Amino acid sequence: MKLFRLLTTLSVSALLFSCSTGNGDYDATGSFEATEIIVSSQANGRILALNLNEGDQLQQGQTVGVIDSTQLYLQKMSLLSNARGVRAQQPDIRKQTASIQEQIRTQEKEKARVQRLLESNAASRKQLDDMEAQIEVLQKQLLALTSTLEKNSENISAQSSTLEIQVAQLDDQLEKTQIISPIAGTVLNRYAEAGELATIGTPLFKIADTGILFLRAYVTNDQLAQIKLNGEVTVRVDDGHGGMKSYKGRINWISDKSEFTPKTIQTKNERANRVYALKIAVPNDGFLKIGMYGEVKF
Repeated sequence: MKLFRLLTTLSVSALLFSCSTGNGDYDATGSFEATEIIVSSQANGRILALNLNEGDQLQQGQTVGVIDSTQLYLQKMSLLSNARGVRAQQPDIRKQTASIQEQIRTQEKEKARVQRLLESNAASRKQLDDMEAQIEVLQKQLLALTSTLEKNSENISAQSSTLEIQVAQLDDQLEKTQIISPIAGTVLNRYAEAGELATIGTPLFKIADTGILFLRAYVTNDQLAQIKLNGEVTVRVDDGHGGMKSYKGRINWISDKSEFTPKTIQTKNERANRVYALKIAVPNDGFLKIGMYGEVKF
């Protein structure tokens, strides 16, 4: 009889202890998610290399593959050749007007000589007038020629600029044949293989920033008063050994609209019909995984 009472007392004590430290000591639960990016092809062509596997850690800006760029390169070479030909047609205005300018200088000198002769009555006024008329004609010819050459130069410069823009566009397209990781993170999925034909928009791989994970949890209306943006909370996850591992998290988003309680989510008051979603940023030490469940204590 005494043994029975002792066993009963120990059983009740163990039950009370487990209840006081059990899984009910939380305010909300949720699952971890991350900022996921699907990296797609930015060029058309055959995938020459795609050096990554699911689970690989990539650095931001790391080149992980390349798409065939032969045709783009040949187009660029053709444009560069055309650009050189266009620039070769650029007129040298100074050289092409040098002859008329020299004639004007010669006539100016002759006019000065005739003026001196006229002052000494050794030349007629008509000679001076004829000289001035010749200079005026030469100046008009110079002006017309200069205007024509400047217009030709502007047209050639415009053609050259157009070709330079096309070359810059090809340079941009050539850069986009390089497959580059846009962020530092973990490769979640690989969608393509070397040798396959890619078009612009073809998904190549999915990557997520796992340095900081976000626990999406839900709270009831009466719990909103306990939380605020950038407020610190405690996040706990199962450590795999029957215990819980704790992290410090920060609330970085609270929904301004309520929604019906998701069936897979538990709240402090499970009878609440409508809840508010929130996201808690948690620095990841490598233990946290996308999809892992966590508990939140405000």
